[in-house]
Amino acid sequence: MPDEIRVRRWNRLAAFISHRPLLLGGVALVAVLAAFALERIPQDPGYHEFIDDRTLLGIPNFWNVATNLPFLGIGLLGLGRLPKLQWVALRIPYIVFCAGIALVGVGSAYYHWAPSTPALVWDRLPMTVAFMALLSAVIQDRMSERLGRALLWPLVAAGIASIGWWHWSELAGRGDLRPYAVVQFLPMLLIPLMLLLFRGGGLRDVSLWLAMFAYLLAKLAEQFDTAIYGTAALLSGHSLKHLLAGLAVWHVARAFLGERTVEIRPGS
Repeated sequence: MPDEIRVRRWNRLAAFISHRPLLLGGVALVAVLAAFALERIPQDPGYHEFIDDRTLLGIPNFWNVATNLPFLGIGLLGLGRLPKLQWVALRIPYIVFCAGIALVGVGSAYYHWAPSTPALVWDRLPMTVAFMALLSAVIQDRMSERLGRALLWPLVAAGIASIGWWHWSELAGRGDLRPYAVVQFLPMLLIPLMLLLFRGGGLRDVSLWLAMFAYLLAKLAEQFDTAIYGTAALLSGHSLKHLLAGLAVWHVARAFLGERTVEIRPGS
């Protein structure tokens, strides 16, 4: 009897393991369908009204502009450390991620200098590229090297298209942020699931979990922009969001550069 119980448990575990990709695909499909079941989401004009609009050194909205420097620095530093990449198969998504992050520093600083919906395009565009590169890297590391490689450019194209659709819809007077919302938040749902459900080795687990946690804190800081400014006075919640998001991308870069723990077969 104990042997039969162990066999049944093993069979249930094997069945669950074989269905993990379907589980992830189902979660992604439900999330996308749920997003597009909502009414159109136009850009809130009040989004551009940040509490901290101080001008320092001749730079308007100084702290919201200056706190983007970590993105530029981390992106460029990450590109400079390319020779230290532990798993060569992740080279392309790593380059795309670091380049996207460096451009976030430029695009976000440009937007915060004179916030407007057209300028916001250049803040969000490189951000989607970085999100999609990270998602494809985790798929490559955790699920299938071949699948991750194949999805990199389609995912990047989807991220760019989401910004194009949003910008066009705003110009047409029918603003629709739903595709961008999917591109931004779906990776934050799928990546933790892949870390929990699959073993990998090209990306360091601890660094990715720390990145997720820092990004969550960044989104919370963004929501409490005014309250944090009223409490701390030096920085607003939005400026703090930039610093916490910078910490998140630093941890992602460390995940790429950390030592491999498992030998992964190409094309698995």
